Amino acid sequence: MLKLDLTDARINAPSPSRRALLGGAAVGAVLLAFRLDLRGARAAEGGGPDLSKGPAQPNAFVRLSADDTVTVMIKHLDMGQGNTTGLATILADELDADWSQIRVAFAPADAKLYANLLMGPVQGTGGSTAIANSWFQLRKAGAAARAMLVAAAAERWGVPASEITVSKGVLAHQSGKQGRFGEFAEAAAAKQVPQEPRLKSPAEWTLIGKGVPRIDSVAKTDGTAIYSLDIRRPGQVTALVAHPPRFGASVKRVDAEAAQGMPGVVAVVTIPTGVAVIARDTWTAMKAREALKIEWDESAAETRSSDAILAEYRKTARTPGLVASQAGDADAAIKGAAKVVEAEFAFPYLAHAAMEPLNATIERAADGSYDVYAGCQIQTIEQAVLAATLGVTTDKVRLHTQWAGGSFGRRATPGADYFAEAAAIVKAWSGKAPVHLVWTREDDMAGGYYRPQVYHTVKAGLDAKGQVAGWRHTMVGKSIMIGSPFEAMLVKNGIDGTTVEGASDTPYGLPAYRFEVHNAREGVPVLWWRSVGHTHTAHVMEVMIDELAQAAGADPVAYRLSLLTRAPRLSGVLRLAAEKAGWSGKPAEKGRGLGVAVHQSFGSYVAMAADVTAGESGVKVNRIVAAVDVGVAVNPDVVRAQVEGAVGFALSSVLRNRITLKDGVVQETNFDSYQPTRISEMPQVEVHIVPSDTAPTGIGEPGVPVLAPAISNAIFAATGQRLRSLPLDLASLRGA
Repeated sequence: MLKLDLTDARINAPSPSRRALLGGAAVGAVLLAFRLDLRGARAAEGGGPDLSKGPAQPNAFVRLSADDTVTVMIKHLDMGQGNTTGLATILADELDADWSQIRVAFAPADAKLYANLLMGPVQGTGGSTAIANSWFQLRKAGAAARAMLVAAAAERWGVPASEITVSKGVLAHQSGKQGRFGEFAEAAAAKQVPQEPRLKSPAEWTLIGKGVPRIDSVAKTDGTAIYSLDIRRPGQVTALVAHPPRFGASVKRVDAEAAQGMPGVVAVVTIPTGVAVIARDTWTAMKAREALKIEWDESAAETRSSDAILAEYRKTARTPGLVASQAGDADAAIKGAAKVVEAEFAFPYLAHAAMEPLNATIERAADGSYDVYAGCQIQTIEQAVLAATLGVTTDKVRLHTQWAGGSFGRRATPGADYFAEAAAIVKAWSGKAPVHLVWTREDDMAGGYYRPQVYHTVKAGLDAKGQVAGWRHTMVGKSIMIGSPFEAMLVKNGIDGTTVEGASDTPYGLPAYRFEVHNAREGVPVLWWRSVGHTHTAHVMEVMIDELAQAAGADPVAYRLSLLTRAPRLSGVLRLAAEKAGWSGKPAEKGRGLGVAVHQSFGSYVAMAADVTAGESGVKVNRIVAAVDVGVAVNPDVVRAQVEGAVGFALSSVLRNRITLKDGVVQETNFDSYQPTRISEMPQVEVHIVPSDTAPTGIGEPGVPVLAPAISNAIFAATGQRLRSLPLDLASLRGA
């Protein structure tokens, strides 16, 4: 086996110098590992994140094999959003590989090699950053590998490298000589990493923006794709945990005699989060868990109902809060306004409700190290938590990331909760067999971590011409970040940016405004939910702007455009969505209305127009027309699919879903009481992508925030009734 180690080579592309490392190659296989200077800067309205320069980061992304396959190492979790296809497309295009050659493999946990460049020294997936943070990184990796292959071919053929072309995985010279990647893999490994690999211009792209087939579709269709729930290690046992019915409670005493006497039960152990039953199979573990007799200590538990907590929010909103942002004198402007509009909005707790419940498998090796199989979303945190719980160093914990059946934020807990739980079971049990922790649907739904319940009040004043004079806005909700490892980075002066994002930084030109926030204290665990704070702030802003347009007697689209003069990309998607939806500002027929909403989140710009039929018989969403600006659309089909998926995901939360607590106990425990969107409810969805050569931004989340306000505004257009809070109070439409 040939092992090569070339260090301190340099890459300069496209601007300041980049350091590169080529290390570790075998006969017929090359591992290209690049140390690239990449920095994520906050996206401005005029463009995406600047990831072309910054501190050095080592990365290893491509393997070239003798059989001509090209394996792209994926540092992110693919939970259905299709980032494996997008990431592979970026590298393959610069490499000039044929798409049929491309394979993907999930990278191991190694923040030195695979950090998310928008998260700092952390390997993880979230915030719709997978494509954005990897754009320049993978282009440079592909371009450098291509240059090294060309150099190897030029030397073998005795021709100038400039005379060699590469297309669809074939190197060719005008003399008629040809060769495939696999023939030059070993020789390429011996070449110096180029200082300045030339990146293609958009006109030269053959895969980017062209819509290649998703790389995971076949495996997910024929059942060969392995999810973490599919893992079966030799001798594996299954563990289920009985969690306390109220958040904050703990085990006081347990009678496990009946459970331990059941055939197939291996052990019952008490751990910090509850009582774990270990059995030979899942069904036995479920039945044994039911046989446990547990007395819970609820002295520190949350025992209030969700309604009682919301009532506290309403009281709190009447008191002064922390100022998230302000300009001018909003109160004076409102006091002197010709017309004042006031509104309140309430948002419930929401479950993530991914199709694959939480689970993880831990296998102990003979040397005392551990292999962990799961849908790993923040590998750096998960590895650290596992190591600390198991009492070993992080190098003794190997993560094997699997396909994940959804997440929507739930797998990305700051404390890696279910990883810690699995590790606690392994540590408490004296057995040696691999342990597969499985959460049932009920565990997953009622087991904690929800989109926070939030309450908003808004008072806005209009001048005599109908223009906004002042805006006063108060938000109350539990902070996601306070008390988490991310607090130092994302909480400033007591303000959690994920609570106020999309409101306090509104792109609307408000002459005087004041945004305040209260950080509620409660025992309900909260977490980011697909599009985080934008899930509620976008709804409030867009419904309120619609109300102001009505009060001013103005067309809702034109009114928005008058306030977005400094936001050309937002204005662009709004115009495009309105045009494609056939916007006229008037309902096409009685009981049918068209509503619009526009919002920026995660560096991307989305507008939606909703065509809705509403009245005494209920609400039917007929059609959603979306316009999106995500910079370069690496794979347009995936972009469209993500927006379509966002509509399906969010629609049930618009129409009915909520998590409610009664005496501290979650009432919704499965899909009978927390119903996902049905196929029969799914509207026609059209997605129009704005052409762009700006660096790509994310689309996994930005399609969610605009759906609810677009539908709410359409219902108003159809019925004349404003439905502000979510889920929409459809019963109030009776008699409309």
